[in-house]
Amino acid sequence: MKNYKSDMIRNIGLIGHSGSGKTSLAEAMLYNSGSTDRLGKIDEGNTICDYDPEEIKRRISISNAIAPCEWKDNKINIIDTPGYFDFVGEVKSALRVVENAVIAVCAVSGVEVGTEQVFKYAEDANLPRIFFINKMDRENANFNKVLDQIREFFGPKAVPLQLPIGSEANFNGIVDIVSEKAYSFADKNLKECAVPEDLKDTMAKYRSALLEAVAETDDDILMKYLEGEELTDTEIEKGLRKGIISGDIFPILCGSSLTNKGINLLLDVICNYAASPQDRPDEIGVKPGTDEEIIRKCSADEPFSALVFKTMADPYVGKLTLFKVFSGSVKSDTSVYNVTQNQTEKFGQIYALKGKKQENITEVLAGDIAAVAKLQYTTTNDTLADKENPILLKPIDFPKPVLTLAAQPKSSGDEDKISSGLARLMEEDKTFEVSKDPETSQLLVSGMGEIHLEVLAAKLANKFGSEIVLEPPKIPYRETIRETVKVEGKHKKQSGGRGQYGHVWLELQPTDLNEEFQFEDKIFGGAVPKQYVPAVEKGIREALKEGVLAGYPMIGIKAILYDGSFHPVDSSEMAFKIAGSMAFKKGALQAKPVLLEPIMDLTVVVPENFMGDIIGDLNKRRGRVLGMDQKDGMQHIKAQVPMSEILRYATDLRSMTQGRGSFVSTFSHYEEVPAMIAEKIIAETKNNKE
Repeated sequence: MKNYKSDMIRNIGLIGHSGSGKTSLAEAMLYNSGSTDRLGKIDEGNTICDYDPEEIKRRISISNAIAPCEWKDNKINIIDTPGYFDFVGEVKSALRVVENAVIAVCAVSGVEVGTEQVFKYAEDANLPRIFFINKMDRENANFNKVLDQIREFFGPKAVPLQLPIGSEANFNGIVDIVSEKAYSFADKNLKECAVPEDLKDTMAKYRSALLEAVAETDDDILMKYLEGEELTDTEIEKGLRKGIISGDIFPILCGSSLTNKGINLLLDVICNYAASPQDRPDEIGVKPGTDEEIIRKCSADEPFSALVFKTMADPYVGKLTLFKVFSGSVKSDTSVYNVTQNQTEKFGQIYALKGKKQENITEVLAGDIAAVAKLQYTTTNDTLADKENPILLKPIDFPKPVLTLAAQPKSSGDEDKISSGLARLMEEDKTFEVSKDPETSQLLVSGMGEIHLEVLAAKLANKFGSEIVLEPPKIPYRETIRETVKVEGKHKKQSGGRGQYGHVWLELQPTDLNEEFQFEDKIFGGAVPKQYVPAVEKGIREALKEGVLAGYPMIGIKAILYDGSFHPVDSSEMAFKIAGSMAFKKGALQAKPVLLEPIMDLTVVVPENFMGDIIGDLNKRRGRVLGMDQKDGMQHIKAQVPMSEILRYATDLRSMTQGRGSFVSTFSHYEEVPAMIAEKIIAETKNNKE
């Protein structure tokens, strides 16, 4: 593929609800443009963009795939994104590096929650949006119903450029509202035909709405339109392009990706009306180490700058780094500066990616997307630039993980392999985090949902040969006391030779649960010599680590050492340490010990119509609702809920709100577990230990 200047490049993110036909749409675009010689099908597992074993097995996209094609002297870089919410990080990374979003909407299902979400992401990224009503040949396909839904959800800016001729099995042509021409389908080509009589009035109605939208993009065209003059084809096309690029017009097209109908017209619209990298606002970055803004134009004459938007870990090829050049150009076999890591990287061969295939290229110009292998320091979100003209580009705003599970090795001895495999997967996916719980010693994996974590576990097995089992993490319970007690601890041992003698009196008091432990020395008259007091404290601290009810660490306790005795020969630090530990354990059992659980601060963001259900559900989870705020049309519910009740809240909230709800949780404090629940936890913990 030849090098294209930025004004002849169209970077397109294919986005939409899961199952709206994005991958099939990419496949049809590649086939019609001659980029591939066969039309792959998801059911047959042979598409260009879904090549990962998990994608083929599950028949869903789980990561971004890039596939360039050439159409009418333009290069179109298609990024096919996943539709499942679990892989939202992929959508966000794609939208950072494209200039246009093509939103696929199923002609049967219509506007779904995923459609609303991706529209919002594209809006946040300030991208031009093109709707493609897909699957027009399916049973129960209804163009008019879906058109009305799009206009209802996304406003009057959404304007149809096409009308379908027939639907379901009889979908056999398209009326182009801009040119007032009709086309029937003949293989993958189009044949001009007469506009059907029953569509002429509808075409005239929507053409009038389109001309009004076009007129508002330009003062001269608006004057002409208001004076009743006929607009020329050139004026309409110019105004339409301007309106689409500025986000004042969202064109609506239709077709069927599976039977390859209407795809050529979509390619034409992308080339004629979609934004090139030069049509978008200049890139604003900052000078490293300062807040000083730097502006870069999308031009090969500017200093080189690029953003890494994806990293792919491959056990054979090594690391593959995908980047978008925002300014300047870069060639194979040159050195570039990683501004984020303050390291110089050596570029080897640069590739254009088409799914999993790599094509060698010599140079990448401003506005284009490419990949390079085996970079040493570079990871996703790093800025690459010219060392003499460094700039830090705005990073991708990845969402934080919402679900944490414990990962247990399937086979013992696999721990090191699992750790290195998970570290590689973390490089690949910025919405995935791995940590070790110091208390439970469990390996914890966090992601965007259960499917996300299952897919990563499968990738770990397929790519790195290590298998893990995912299970709910252990809850870090605590224990404390509720009463003040005075207690004696005496350690006395005589077995020939020097013995052991340590004797203490302690007072144990409950204190603030935010304080783990306080120790006070109130010895008078040397009942316990000063040199043994630290040993007493050490013995108590060690005993605190394992509580008296279920072996959980104890908190919120003050121990006062107020009396004791010693032996001039047999006393030692060890003897007093044991005496302190004995006294504490005995006293803790007498001081009405209770089990504590972690309470989380939870903020749930949902549309208003789900508020009653969410509050009812939080009450069932032993939660306390603290307040509600309305912000940006959404209800923000603040509550405190026990951690044990929200381990899988990400999945539950999604199903309760049809995917429209989101939440964040942070640790707040510890509280006593209700007696009946505590009994079960204590019994379960004892059984597990046995």
